[in-house]
Amino acid sequence: MIKRLSLLLVVALAALLSEAQPITAGQHTRVETVYGTIEGYKDGGVFTFKGIQYAKAERFMPPQAPDKFSSIRQCKVFGPQAPQGESLKWNDRNSQTDYGFGNQFVTEPMDEQKCLVLNVWTPGINDGKRRPVFVWIHGGGYTGGSAHDLPCYEGRALAEAGDIVVVSLNHRLNVLGYADLTGLGGKYAQSVNLGQQDIVKALEWVRDNITRFGGNPDEVTIGGQSGGGGKVSTLMAMPSAKGLFKRAIVQSGSTLRQASPEQTRPFGIAFALELGQPATADADFSKFTYDELNYAVTRLAQRGIRSGFSPVVDGDILPQHPFEPASPVSKDVPMLIGTDFNEFTFDISRDMTWDEAEAVVRQRQGDKADQYIAAFKKAYPNAEPKEMTYVDTGFRAGAVRQAAAKAAQGGAPAYLYLFTWKPESNALGASHGMELPFMLHNVSLQREMTGASEKAYKFEKLISSIWIAFIKTGNPNVKGLPKWEPYNEQTGVTMVLDNKCEPRQHHDRELMQMSRSIW
Repeated sequence: MIKRLSLLLVVALAALLSEAQPITAGQHTRVETVYGTIEGYKDGGVFTFKGIQYAKAERFMPPQAPDKFSSIRQCKVFGPQAPQGESLKWNDRNSQTDYGFGNQFVTEPMDEQKCLVLNVWTPGINDGKRRPVFVWIHGGGYTGGSAHDLPCYEGRALAEAGDIVVVSLNHRLNVLGYADLTGLGGKYAQSVNLGQQDIVKALEWVRDNITRFGGNPDEVTIGGQSGGGGKVSTLMAMPSAKGLFKRAIVQSGSTLRQASPEQTRPFGIAFALELGQPATADADFSKFTYDELNYAVTRLAQRGIRSGFSPVVDGDILPQHPFEPASPVSKDVPMLIGTDFNEFTFDISRDMTWDEAEAVVRQRQGDKADQYIAAFKKAYPNAEPKEMTYVDTGFRAGAVRQAAAKAAQGGAPAYLYLFTWKPESNALGASHGMELPFMLHNVSLQREMTGASEKAYKFEKLISSIWIAFIKTGNPNVKGLPKWEPYNEQTGVTMVLDNKCEPRQHHDRELMQMSRSIW
């Protein structure tokens, strides 16, 4: 009798949960892509598809279109991550500096052959509607991360809030995605920028299939934060990506320059020799495990031969540096560019006097300390003393210079922001990635970052509406926000995003002139 009652309670609870947020799958959640039919599920009002293969690739070779398939393919769980060192995965860390970077619930395996996957969230499928599309590119530099690395990367809430289609993707990383092997010649002539080539293939998949998911292939916005912002910056200078997106968002990852072949090709040659292979097109890397490849990279680094895994201005796939000057490839692409006030800091909770703060600055800046102190006080006259010790200048400098390069091009506009909102419960302030839960409409999924306070939820509505407006129109102006003018060298407008938003004109110019770009 007790067992029967327990079973009835379980059934009743399941029914209540289902009624509150029904999750269904079946024939009505199927989409026929150009490669075959896939089945997802409906989560409330949003159709969800995970782990869709968008390309295939042999090791160190450019990606190719995936094979067609005849049976219905289930796409209900996130696909494998790109291989990466465990030290690059932020799971299982626990300190005052870790507030959710690293999804403790991530269970996806790392798989070199199956990591070229993407995910789609959409309010409608096969409905004839043509919604704007937002393609999100994860951070982690060029070496780590995944489309499910953070809880707030989930695309459901943003798709529902904006009536848009949200796409996220995985691509090859580190030695597999960004080693330059072109110095070996022959079949390795295009073995460079492979991670970027993967992203282009994902954008081609979006172009060819997104209409069936209720999206408009002519209204695609790409966006990314940190390393994802670097990838977006680089895509804007790649001819193969031209026409695959209409707008671009760069968050804390503005990249002006990339590596040169003179810097990267020697590594590829040394890498082959370290593995006992000829430094020619006859080199065969297929017989080695991923760990063996990494051990070779480590041994080379110990001898002073560093890989510096990143995109390369190879003259073909990436013909020029992305923003020195701005590439003509993306002249007509409007941009939303910005950074966080603190970026990388460790603990901003301790109060300081001006004397204490200035002592810290003098230790860091040396003979430039007086100039730095004066520039900071001019930029932020109402700031607390401690803020002078952790204000970011490197990421911000890159964003300002990227916006200036875009404006000088005389094409589509660039809108510049500075995210200064600080959660009451977080000692890290407006640090690296703090805007993510807000712009992705996922404050509730990243409570440890945001505090999930009433102010946080109110701010979420404003910030996500700004991103949605830009995704839909290329203009971030929304109700409740002061007029936001595009950046130009004369006015230098930056929109400060906080509980009270305000546009400021060249407010920190002197401070930025003392800084260098991070990316």
